[in-house]
Amino acid sequence: MASQRHPLQINVGFFQNLPIGSYRDIHFDFPALHLPPDLDITDFSGLVHISRTPQGLLFEGNFKATSSMECVRCLEPFDLALETLFEEVYSYKSPTFTDSGLYVPEDGNIDLCPIVREYLLLENPIKPLCKPDCMGLCVICGENLNLVKCEHQARIKIE
Repeated sequence: MASQRHPLQINVGFFQNLPIGSYRDIHFDFPALHLPPDLDITDFSGLVHISRTPQGLLFEGNFKATSSMECVRCLEPFDLALETLFEEVYSYKSPTFTDSGLYVPEDGNIDLCPIVREYLLLENPIKPLCKPDCMGLCVICGENLNLVKCEHQARIKIE
């Protein structure tokens, strides 16, 4: 169903001939995945529930992934678990029929990469922290205060 070049591409052309209310569940599981142009994730898994509606196809997605981040306080790399839920309607009529401008193309192939990427990026925190109580770096010598107590910290507390 999914190719290496388009791992989240789904052929939904058969849905047009199914009665309203028909549905399919499609599971995804990839150890590593690149969502163009710039998102590399690991441990990607999820489910998309596709339902036939009078207007088109309702996609209900639930995806989990792990993203590599850099802590804004200590600058150490860490893995952040991401989870997203979304609902999008792909219209049979035209791109302007839905608020999102999504439509079912003539060939019936829908690539979920752009939508999944967008929703996962929305789950990224603005200021990622490796842990809530991260102490950051010493402003004088640059030591990671989570790992060592530098001499400057003792002087800063006294003053």
